[in-house]
Amino acid sequence: QVQLAESGGGLVQAGGSLRLSCVASGSIFTISLVSWYRQAPGKQREFVARITSGGITNYAASVKGRFTISRDNAKNTVYLQMNSLKPEDTAVYYCNSMNYVGDEYWGQGTQVTVSS
Repeated sequence: QVQLAESGGGLVQAGGSLRLSCVASGSIFTISLVSWYRQAPGKQREFVARITSGGITNYAASVKGRFTISRDNAKNTVYLQMNSLKPEDTAVYYCNSMNYVGDEYWGQGTQVTVSS
């Protein structure tokens, strides 16, 4: 089993930056990949970024070039560095992990609000 805890959300002006953290605990060695998703009010949850256990990254087109996903294995933490933030980035951001047999785990989310 894997437990995830997000942090780092907050209020920022458009054009600003924010770094989110996702700390994993439990059966960490079983994790295949970690992803960030977000859900804005009235919208479905959408994929933002992903990093595999081998360090391969993928990004949604809407954030590519502005967001960077990275990890610190010593701290069991995955980060999402968000630069050039836009009001459209306002959402609850969720950390998601998948193990090698396809099980998924979700954090509780952290609110990101970008003002004009």
